[in-house]
Amino acid sequence: MSRAIFAKKLGMTQVFTDAGKAVPVTVLLAPSCRVVRVKTEAKDGYEAAVVAIGQRKKVTRPVAGQTKALGLTPERLRELRGLDPAIGAGDELGVDQFEAGAVVDVSGLTRGKGFSGVIKRWNFQRGPMAHGSKYHRRTGSLGPRMSGGGGKVFRGRKMPGRYGHEQVTVQNLTVVAVHPDQQLLLVKGAVPGPAGTLLRVTDAIKGRVKS
Repeated sequence: MSRAIFAKKLGMTQVFTDAGKAVPVTVLLAPSCRVVRVKTEAKDGYEAAVVAIGQRKKVTRPVAGQTKALGLTPERLRELRGLDPAIGAGDELGVDQFEAGAVVDVSGLTRGKGFSGVIKRWNFQRGPMAHGSKYHRRTGSLGPRMSGGGGKVFRGRKMPGRYGHEQVTVQNLTVVAVHPDQQLLLVKGAVPGPAGTLLRVTDAIKGRVKS
């Protein structure tokens, strides 16, 4: 069974190895997650652990109903799958699950860029910038509409639209250091999203170290 925890991205910095080499790391704050309840295949159709993340003064009634027995007021509830079957309600999941050198996958939402054109969103090449050109940064011909393709834009066509704010997983990141007393996890390299993004950190599904 895999290890997993939710963490908040604080930002990036660098640490130095014993040989004096600088290693870029992302600092993750991972306060202990309390297991609220465990979903089972027989009752819920799948196995997962519902965990409470963070603390706040007031929560909504649906969240309060699930956490009343444990006396928690979490910021949010999330699910983790593939954990040890021995884990039950009330158990805590902390950064001490991991150790330096472990290989993990980190998932989260990327930074949203808003509505963007095809050059920024899909790396299209721009048209001529001369006065006679009608297409400087526009999409240009849609192809199927002019070649007997049915007079419609087919699904999947690269068009302007919302860019970013997508669920992305960065695989095979190495844990550089673990500080249980400060609830910090230092992971080599960059992870999705801006500072403050909630991330899911799990054991690497491929289980190999990136060179």
